[in-house]
Amino acid sequence: MADPTTAAGAATEERTLVHYEVKEGVAYLTLDDPPANTYTHEMMCQLDTAIVKARFDREVHVIVLAGQGEKFFCAGANINMLKASDPYFKYNFCLHANETLNRLEQTPKLVIASLEGHTVGGGLEIAMAADLLIAKKGSGKVGLPEVNLGVLPGTGGTQRLARRVGKNLAIDLMITGRLISFEEAKEIGIVNYIFEGDDFTGQVHAFARQFCPPNMASKAVGRIKRSVQSGAEVPFESGLAIERELQQQLFESQDAREGLDAYITKRKPSFKGA
Repeated sequence: MADPTTAAGAATEERTLVHYEVKEGVAYLTLDDPPANTYTHEMMCQLDTAIVKARFDREVHVIVLAGQGEKFFCAGANINMLKASDPYFKYNFCLHANETLNRLEQTPKLVIASLEGHTVGGGLEIAMAADLLIAKKGSGKVGLPEVNLGVLPGTGGTQRLARRVGKNLAIDLMITGRLISFEEAKEIGIVNYIFEGDDFTGQVHAFARQFCPPNMASKAVGRIKRSVQSGAEVPFESGLAIERELQQQLFESQDAREGLDAYITKRKPSFKGA
């Protein structure tokens, strides 16, 4: 007779926790673990795989992170998993999660976090690794309440929140653990856009599509992102060197030739993302 524990483990390993779908040049990476889309080591491994897949997919120009359902984008790490694991696992879990989100942040393609439902704890840490955060009006709250568990936001939260809103406000939000509305999050700079209406997913898709060929030079969009993300972490002169290197790459691209020719001939450019 098969060991039920082994069978259960195999079933867990085979479960899809991050769905990957490409629509019109936009890759959707959707977290799916009801009811709150909390992430485990397995989900983070699948997210890592999906990020790499989207990065190397020539048909993908924009990446959208989403959560399955309407109540939660993601409520953070699975508490039962953390409670049951030893310190060695917890440390390495946080390290792996940081590596995954750093990979997402450094991927030379625009990344959008589509926030429908509560986005708290590690869920907000995942979202802040995106370049743009778009929230559905009135659908949830955001915050980093880890202090209430006696820990800190350990998946890049202390660093990314401080870079978004400044040190003082970031400390205030994290030591109080308070949750705020998407509207307040937009006012202080955590969220970029708030959409309202019945078809939130369709609105996000239309927004993402504008950064795909032939509408936009997606390679230039990706290099702008890389210049900002990498340049912000080094001295100014080094940042300028990164900018020059990326600009040279773009000068040699098909899209740059198309953009310059279209400007001279007074026509609308048709970009290819190459």
